[in-house]
Amino acid sequence: MIRKLFRNARITTPSDPGSPLSGKRQGEVHVFENGALLCKDGFIEGIGNEREVLSSRAADDVALEVDCHGLCMIPGFVDPHTHMCFAKRREEEFSLRLQGTDYLEILRRGGGILSSVRSVRRSSEEELFSVTRDHALSALRFGTTTLEIKSGYGLETEAELKMLRVIDRVGGETPLDIVPTFLGAHAVPEEYAAIPDDYVELLIRKMIPAISEQGIARFCDVFCERNAFSVQQSRRILMAARENGLGLKIHADEIYDLGGAGLAAELQVVSAEHLLAANEQNLRAMAKQGVMAVLLPGTAYSLRKPYAPARKMAELNVPLALATDCNPGSCYTESMPFIFGLAVLNMNLSVNEALVAATLNAAYSIQMAKTVGSLDVGKSADFLLLDGESPAVLAYHAGVSPVVEVYKRGERVA
Repeated sequence: MIRKLFRNARITTPSDPGSPLSGKRQGEVHVFENGALLCKDGFIEGIGNEREVLSSRAADDVALEVDCHGLCMIPGFVDPHTHMCFAKRREEEFSLRLQGTDYLEILRRGGGILSSVRSVRRSSEEELFSVTRDHALSALRFGTTTLEIKSGYGLETEAELKMLRVIDRVGGETPLDIVPTFLGAHAVPEEYAAIPDDYVELLIRKMIPAISEQGIARFCDVFCERNAFSVQQSRRILMAARENGLGLKIHADEIYDLGGAGLAAELQVVSAEHLLAANEQNLRAMAKQGVMAVLLPGTAYSLRKPYAPARKMAELNVPLALATDCNPGSCYTESMPFIFGLAVLNMNLSVNEALVAATLNAAYSIQMAKTVGSLDVGKSADFLLLDGESPAVLAYHAGVSPVVEVYKRGERVA
């Protein structure tokens, strides 16, 4: 049994009430100006004002004491939406977009997701692991301690299984907690371009059962969008995933208001993601069903599109989470501090609302809030020390990462 005491810290953290924070509570945090955190064997045993923590009987048996020198302490970031398992970057497509070529046009030309599919299918498992591990470790240095990674660049059974094995291995060989998601319904592969319903049948009858049997993926996601999967197709895929024991997520209304947010509410999925074009009626339905909105401001930034209406969602009591959407095409970043800054400066979230969205609510969106997402007694001692007095430094000190130290289960990992 090893106890560690981290003292002389300015602590800001959400406190987990047992459900995601939304509406007027979206920015609800606790602040301890002269705070301390006591952990035992990697889990939080005490947190609060230093005097109170030091007065506990457990504080008499501390093996290591760390002076945080007045730095701001926050929970480790939880990034609940990434596509960082890929084989090759798509830098040339970025230049095409700058010249005005629409993303869906790039997709129709065989670029976009389909370009990544071709490179992933050609790559060995070891090559794919090396790239994915490097992305995950980069995210760790930016303060992410829990990370979701999707498959979806295989679009055939064996290639998708390969991706999920790689994602699982990254979780075993890095300090991060990794949550794997199956996204076989990311796009219709080239060989099924003329017969997309046949690919849906393949997903339902072969791929999803194989993924379930493999036992790595925790969720199934689907890209409900024009030139991807319709609402009807998405419903069938997600229902099959539910029958096979997978949690449900959906890429919804990223470019067009196709009704994906409404489907998210209908199926009571764990989270709907993107939502740049979702209509108010469907957002209200999401709020009623408690469906998390995972917002990806880096994608809007990169595609130069209007941001998701975060303020409207907050007013409607939709719980909000933030994620990088790290991928080789529409948003290539592993930096949650960058996403935090975009949310505050371009989506009009308050600093505390953004903090909740990047930690506690993000943890709920991948069903990890029992162990991560806030600095509460009993949870993992995953936290960051920032070069600043408050989380505002994440938006204030633009273009850099103010993350000084990263701790996972009480151990410094970056």
